[in-house]
Amino acid sequence: MNKPAEIGARVPLWIAGKPAPASSGRTGPVYNPASGEVVRHVGFASAADVDAAVRAALAALPDWRDTSILRRARVMQKFLQLLQENHKALARRVSEEHGKTLPDAMGSVQRGIEVVEFACGIPHLLKGEYSENVGTSVDTHTVRQAVGVCAGITPFNFPAMVPMWMFPVAIACGNTFVLKVSEKVPSTVMRMAELFRDAGLPDGVFNIVHGDKEAVDAILNHPGIAAVSFVGSTPIAKYVYETCARNGKRVQALGGAKNHAVVLPDADLEFATDALIGAGYGSAGERCMAISAVVAVGAAGDPLVAALARKARAIKIGPGDADRVDMGPLITREHRDKVSGYVDIGVKEGAKLVVDGRGFRLKGRENGFFLGTTLFDHVTPKMRIYQDEIFGPVLVVLRAQTIEEAIALVNANPYANGTAIFTESGGAARRFENEIQVGMVGINVPIPVPVAFYSFGGWKSSLFGDLHVHGIEGVKFYTRTKVVTTRWPHQDTPAPGFHMPTLG
Repeated sequence: MNKPAEIGARVPLWIAGKPAPASSGRTGPVYNPASGEVVRHVGFASAADVDAAVRAALAALPDWRDTSILRRARVMQKFLQLLQENHKALARRVSEEHGKTLPDAMGSVQRGIEVVEFACGIPHLLKGEYSENVGTSVDTHTVRQAVGVCAGITPFNFPAMVPMWMFPVAIACGNTFVLKVSEKVPSTVMRMAELFRDAGLPDGVFNIVHGDKEAVDAILNHPGIAAVSFVGSTPIAKYVYETCARNGKRVQALGGAKNHAVVLPDADLEFATDALIGAGYGSAGERCMAISAVVAVGAAGDPLVAALARKARAIKIGPGDADRVDMGPLITREHRDKVSGYVDIGVKEGAKLVVDGRGFRLKGRENGFFLGTTLFDHVTPKMRIYQDEIFGPVLVVLRAQTIEEAIALVNANPYANGTAIFTESGGAARRFENEIQVGMVGINVPIPVPVAFYSFGGWKSSLFGDLHVHGIEGVKFYTRTKVVTTRWPHQDTPAPGFHMPTLG
């Protein structure tokens, strides 16, 4: 596997097509969560570094924006090929710095690659509309044009997939891009930048900065950035949205989640249980689309909880690169301890603790950031373990007597990212689909992440902004529509007068 671009043991920035050291002198540790060891350090960008990245993007913008759509598509096609050739190597980087299992990392990289596949179709996606003779000898057409320099701010939990939700579509549309990936997982995108350069992307079109709030605020307030995409917690999403709006930028800011799965009595219990175990504990629960709350309806409750408990206890926990491991560690020791603290809170709140993951220890990996699976039953909406996004391997079960009660419970939650229902009733599924107030819905699909040619995004406190990421809504976000009305007058055509023109 190729090593990440580094200056010494420090992951640098990527500006104007090459590695660049951060000028701030500040760094942050990058851990292997399975061992607790620092594997490298990452340079933190200053406001001056962000400005340098934006200036490089601005300098590259005119030529890239004017590059033919076919040429841009061919660069994307070459990038796609290189990503496919380096699929496993990229996944290993994800697993090393995040901790998720290698098969899970492979899947997440693949979902990002699929967005690049979608972006390869940009010649078709940028086609406008045309109307002939909207008036006498007057035609009207629309064009989609790039918005300028775009920026992305992405979380730690998907080092490859979430960035690829953003920059391939933006760049295919003719924009240039500045990416601020989580400082906890910096190496994967650095390798992708090298691959993008090798695919023929001109210098300055894609730039990467690392860091903390200083880098984020520099992006949000930079006058050279026209659009910002963000994925993270709801409080920060709201801050990003408000700051960008105040600065006249277009913004899509995806926030947190408390994703529910409703299980009806007629559901296939074995199928539903297996699906919920993967959706709740996969990637140690560190997914914005993880199922973290199960609503058991009527007679489904007791047998479902018993099956969940049995399967939760059987989950094999270990390093992400080990064979036959189901769940890896959490991202940091601090986050592991925070999640463990939520288990303490749930016990104090009176929820029934069915499976307790706090005592888990992995022999030989005592310094790793591991936590066992936890399952609560008889949770109520007033409990913090229900209200908060825990972002860990903690699954809570609530009880409802009817589907009406279950739908009302889900709709009352301020988060509205994803949800699912398990049933064999088409009528119940259709009712759920129509009445649920959530952006992404699964029918016997526990993690309803849309394919790349559909758009990803939630409702309510899970999204600030009007447009979702990738898919056609991503193309709309990264372009502006221009409407052109044309008349070619003959010599005998009367000149326009001073009145409001009409077409007739």
